[in-house]
Amino acid sequence: MNNQMLGIIDACTTTSSLQPLTFYRSIAAVPFAGRYRLIDFMLSNMVNSGVQSVAIFPKDRYRALTDHIGSGKEWDLDRKRDGLFIFPPVKNDLKLEDPSLIAQFRYHIDYFLRSKQDYVIIANSYTICTIDFNQVLKRHVAQGAVVTSVVNGNTPLNIYIINKKALLDILQNETQDFDTITELVHYLSSSSKVITYEQNGYLSQVDSLEAYYKASMDILSAETWKQLFLRTRPVYTKTKDEPPTRYAKTAVVKNSMIANGCVIEGHVENSIIFRGVKIGKGAVVKNSIVMQKGAILENSVLNYVVLDKDVKIGSHEELNGEPNLPRVLAKGTVQGALMNS
Repeated sequence: MNNQMLGIIDACTTTSSLQPLTFYRSIAAVPFAGRYRLIDFMLSNMVNSGVQSVAIFPKDRYRALTDHIGSGKEWDLDRKRDGLFIFPPVKNDLKLEDPSLIAQFRYHIDYFLRSKQDYVIIANSYTICTIDFNQVLKRHVAQGAVVTSVVNGNTPLNIYIINKKALLDILQNETQDFDTITELVHYLSSSSKVITYEQNGYLSQVDSLEAYYKASMDILSAETWKQLFLRTRPVYTKTKDEPPTRYAKTAVVKNSMIANGCVIEGHVENSIIFRGVKIGKGAVVKNSIVMQKGAILENSVLNYVVLDKDVKIGSHEELNGEPNLPRVLAKGTVQGALMNS
């Protein structure tokens, strides 16, 4: 069934529940698990399922997303035919409200008309799981469905396979508009066959700080890691060429994930450390997430803390959060004495 599916990633979702991590970026571009962005998981699922054409529809704050995705080379989507497409929103000056996702589809209807695929995957950008869309499509076709909704238990995941013809019929009828895909599916269910597909295995929808922190800590579990990072279904991301991490004699690391380019002189436990982070001598980082190019100077203590990119923590500082409510510092924050490092 390879190349029968067109991939659509809805990167329009916005929420205040992930701030300050979404002050300067969309949910799709939120860093995760040391070296990835949230969108990497769904994009990799599509590519691993043989999808050769993927369109991403962002809403705002998408500079970081476009920088990360680039030409799609890392996902083998830099192609002469099909490949990766990013369609920024087109706003009507006569309308104050933002256009709906369906309105954006309609504006870019040529993308759908020119594609040769018969089925469309429409998925959000913030669900972390490993899913084989070929299996979803196999059931979709066998059941003669127009729409298949992927669910986990009784919870819809906002991931669908839709017959392209049914979608085009709606897009070509400008009297019909829907704010969300869920509304569109509900409309179709009144006259078309809609079925569900149960997604098993590890799954997390990262739509709040609490969910982000929990999913991050889940990654430190070997069982979760085995379900998400399969040799046969790798998670692709933008390549960064950085040297290996350097561990000083004073370094102590327990049950943690540490990316390339770091300098570790202190104690790190149950934590995720992104690229290029420096942790000074005597510093203690527990149950925390430190994103790219962060710095924690000597003898500082962090527990249940999330530091966005480029955050600097001075020496002898102490930051504490709660297990279900981590303390979060926004991108570029300097905590403590002004530093030159």
